[in-house]
Amino acid sequence: MPLGLSHRAEGIAPSITLKIDAKAKEMKQKGIDVIGFGAGEPDYDTPGFICDAAREAIAKGMTRYTPVPGILPLRQAICDKLLKDNGLRYEPADIIVSNGAKHSLSTIFQCILNDGDEVIIPTPCWVSYPEMVRISGGKPVFVSAGETDHFIPSAASLEAAVSGRTKAFILTSPSNPNGTVWPREQLEYLSELAVRNDFYVVSDEIYEKFLYDGRKHLSIVSLNEQMKAHTLTVNGVSKSYAMTGWRIGYTAGPRDVIKAMDHYQSQSASNANSIAQYAALAALQGSQDCVEAMRLEFERRRDDTVTRINKIPGLSCLKPEGAFYAMLNIQGVLGKVYNGRRIDSSITFAETLLNEKQVALVPGAAFEAEGYCRLSFAVPTAAIHEGLDRIAAFIAAMTDDA
Repeated sequence: MPLGLSHRAEGIAPSITLKIDAKAKEMKQKGIDVIGFGAGEPDYDTPGFICDAAREAIAKGMTRYTPVPGILPLRQAICDKLLKDNGLRYEPADIIVSNGAKHSLSTIFQCILNDGDEVIIPTPCWVSYPEMVRISGGKPVFVSAGETDHFIPSAASLEAAVSGRTKAFILTSPSNPNGTVWPREQLEYLSELAVRNDFYVVSDEIYEKFLYDGRKHLSIVSLNEQMKAHTLTVNGVSKSYAMTGWRIGYTAGPRDVIKAMDHYQSQSASNANSIAQYAALAALQGSQDCVEAMRLEFERRRDDTVTRINKIPGLSCLKPEGAFYAMLNIQGVLGKVYNGRRIDSSITFAETLLNEKQVALVPGAAFEAEGYCRLSFAVPTAAIHEGLDRIAAFIAAMTDDA
């Protein structure tokens, strides 16, 4: 029998986000002055009191296996957080802690999907959602929503996407890649649709702390009692506490699903990092001033970024309502030429920009959103200004013909 890879492994598409970020970092290591708008992580250090908790855990020897779903104090702290922030009542048995929210999502799909089950994904969407569904044997069903609708699908398009094979719907609010926040009325419609057609809503709320213009986060499971049996709420500490590398995420949901995730995780990854769990416990129980400080700074950067983008001829951008991403509409420059290369897609735009002006963006093709590129404004203000100046110069140098 010849050696080779499984069909499932061969079918996995690499993350374009991480690919762009890796190339930008490689260029930086060579001494090239790269402005990186690619990766989605805060440019802050993890707050000191969280790091202190990790050091204390090490000093006390908290470095052994923990229960697979996480240490009890952390799961209780998550329950307390969900009640305080979201009005949701859960018990520790309804919670599982994983190696980051991405791991939480992957485990969910492994545990709820059978071959051929459909998962509805509004687009633009985060790059990993479709691949996670496919790896788990499911079928992504995309529902597109345009810029004029603030990237939120209409009730009619949601209804049309539901079939007898629909098993789940992926909700991301605030959204990666566009910062959209779903309004209550649309959440209420989705809730009614999920209960009526008996499918799960997988609610990715990792950006809930970064909302702007006075908005308040609304968890869909809080809308009615029936949604508790239909919702898997995913969150973590990566974004809110600048802990992306610590890898702590969690899921709250129906106990039978959480139990299945426990069994699956026990055979695939065991427990999340023990030291990071104690750090996450400190993050949830400590002062939240660090979170608000980041939120205020990101809101200021958002305003600055959007204003500058909309002054560049050929580009435009909606003002994000949350998260720390802006979607550049590049349709006004597609078809133009830079140094003999025709810019005919978001990928050629991003590749040429990185090679010629040393600015890293993520092409919209990665998010099922051709004609756009994603920019993260979770970078210092000086870098934002320099990067956008380079983009403006890039656009200005384009011509209509080769």
